[in-house]
Amino acid sequence: MLLNAVLNKSLIKDLAKKLGFDFCGVAKAEYLDADAARLEKWLRNGRHGNMQYMENHFDLRVNPSLLVPGAKSVITLLFNYYPSQVQAEDAPKISKYAYGQDYHEVIRAKLHEFLFELRAQVGEVNGRGFVDSAPVLERSWALRSGLGWIGKNGNVINKQAGSFFFIATLITDLKLEPDEPYAKDYCGSCTRCIDACPTEAILPGKEIDGSKCISYHTIELKAAMIDPNYKDKFDGWMFGCDTCQDVCPWNRFSKPHNHKELEPIAEILNLSKEDWFELSEETFKVVFKHSSLKRSKYSGILRNLHFVYGDTFEE
Repeated sequence: MLLNAVLNKSLIKDLAKKLGFDFCGVAKAEYLDADAARLEKWLRNGRHGNMQYMENHFDLRVNPSLLVPGAKSVITLLFNYYPSQVQAEDAPKISKYAYGQDYHEVIRAKLHEFLFELRAQVGEVNGRGFVDSAPVLERSWALRSGLGWIGKNGNVINKQAGSFFFIATLITDLKLEPDEPYAKDYCGSCTRCIDACPTEAILPGKEIDGSKCISYHTIELKAAMIDPNYKDKFDGWMFGCDTCQDVCPWNRFSKPHNHKELEPIAEILNLSKEDWFELSEETFKVVFKHSSLKRSKYSGILRNLHFVYGDTFEE
């Protein structure tokens, strides 16, 4: 049985590489007791802002067996999104993860293929893949899978490649030999991310106040207005924010990805703020049909633009 667990893990790692994932780790599927306590405290303190969905399915978030009956292993996959190109200097800032095709579409397809090929080689396997849209604590599983540590900015940091990665999780009833958890924290006394955060959303103890985060305000917040107390604090960010990652010393090891699906949409690189204000809703829907920007919708993008640039432009 142990031999099969080792051989199957080798198969898993080869399959991950074949499908374009940059790192793959395995952890034993078990109840996340310490994470449950932290999540409960985070929610109780209102760090999730208006993201009420974070309160839902609490038990599912910390118990993989409730998502996949008989779960034995949790496979964590990292998918590099660090771009080789940057936006024009006068362009409203967009988080690097959103430069190309919506990663939910890209990675979800890869997870389906992963399970299909796994079943073809191993036999009947019960499993489910998740990518940032289900009740899974993917960063905790990345830590347990030996892929990195959780930085002060809340991101998983890989010692060899930084933090510009999407995290995908595959929960399965296939018994696999687990990897060693990541035991060391290499952030040390560095506080660059804390010092650089424009809205002071990074708190001591690796706690993020989501209700203060620029990404929350420009993507998750669905209100017609953004809190005026944050006026002039967004530092040009129109969709998401990379500040805490951009200043992280470990991201000097980030290398541009080679995933064609994530190649930047030309408009994201080149549109000036004037161009964005002149963009019609019809054009927005066509150009960003397969982009993460559609999460904010046209109305949300306009709201963000007006908040960031004030009354410089008229609707």
